[in-house]
Amino acid sequence: MGLANWLTILRILLIPVFVSLLVYRKPAPALAVFGAAALTDLLDGWIARRQGSQSRLGAFLDPVADKLLLTASFVTLTYLRVLPFWIAAVVLSRDVILVVGTVLVYMLGARVHPRPTWAGKAATFFQILTVLTGLGARYLHLPVVPRFMLWLAAAFTVISGLQYIVQGMRFLSQAPGEEREESREDAIIR
Repeated sequence: MGLANWLTILRILLIPVFVSLLVYRKPAPALAVFGAAALTDLLDGWIARRQGSQSRLGAFLDPVADKLLLTASFVTLTYLRVLPFWIAAVVLSRDVILVVGTVLVYMLGARVHPRPTWAGKAATFFQILTVLTGLGARYLHLPVVPRFMLWLAAAFTVISGLQYIVQGMRFLSQAPGEEREESREDAIIR
């Protein structure tokens, strides 16, 4: 297991630390831990590409780590009334739909290896920015979370969810047991 996968595992291990720091009202350390976790997200992919050590484990763990970190962040910040409920509902709904869709595809005998889309990457980026601005607004006494940041995160979350649903429908229309890797050209919105 390479350095990229260890960074992804570190991101997963930082999640309970981040949530605990938020709940116990330790804003500066919480922000530092979230920043470190977000940095591991950037580094793991860069290192894997640079070293040519991309793996199936990494391809599985990286999006799982992202979803766990962002889900924990949105749930905790919504519980603490830092972020509005509706943005957490949008983010969590998309992730639940994707998990259920993936399980359905596997139950029907298809094997999928979807590639991240530009909208998925943009959604993750704006979700991270939303969490960072939420932390800054609440705990560092900066102006409230800009509404446009919430709307950008929501818009890209919905667009990426639609892209992944279309990919899933394509996988379901294939012969059972056939493996396919989604290409960039197959994305609904480029």
